Amino acid sequence: MTDAVPESLNARFAALHAERFESWEAEKLAKNIAQRAALVAAFDPAAVVQAGDTLPPFTLADDEGRPLSLDDLVADGPAVLVFFRFAGCPACNLALPYYDRQLRPALDAAGIRLVAISPHLPEQGLGEIRRRHALGYTVASDRDNRLGRALGITFSRGEVPEGQPTPGWIGALTGTGTAEFPQPAVILIDRDRTVRFVAVSPDWLDRTEAPEILAAVAGLKVREAA
Repeated sequence: MTDAVPESLNARFAALHAERFESWEAEKLAKNIAQRAALVAAFDPAAVVQAGDTLPPFTLADDEGRPLSLDDLVADGPAVLVFFRFAGCPACNLALPYYDRQLRPALDAAGIRLVAISPHLPEQGLGEIRRRHALGYTVASDRDNRLGRALGITFSRGEVPEGQPTPGWIGALTGTGTAEFPQPAVILIDRDRTVRFVAVSPDWLDRTEAPEILAAVAGLKVREAA
């Protein structure tokens, strides 16, 4: 009997991209590819939060609007923060359930909390992504991208619709009136609020796989046991 091949998140993204080649208009596809390539070219790893940094105090809101502070997140142990764009993002709807299947069980066993974070507001439907996929971990709102900006991981597409924006426009969903998102990122913090692992993905169709995160968790456990 051979071991099962681990599920790959980026293989799912590759399949999504291939499907878009077949279904999207050429201009729309070219714009999407160009946006992602520009973000990769502009990305400066030194400008984002670094391993060894201590996170400042912050308070998020869970998808039902209840406050969730940094102290809450690390009250019982380390935490893994997964930043995503918004609840309707197709790539995020692949990534978050993948992390639920491939990451959360091992984190639960290790006493590490998993939280997904987006600027999408609770009152604008953030919780839809948790309910849609029956996620077994917390989904939280970073209102006005405050934490994302402090970590240096946000970017803006600079797109503002003419006239009255529709309710589904990202600036309405986040309440910022802008097309500002966090770049997909995974951050592991210990109980002392120190960052032990950072992976920021400027291309939103190229995100951190669960084994890489679990390797960082294993390293943290070795550090704690030393």
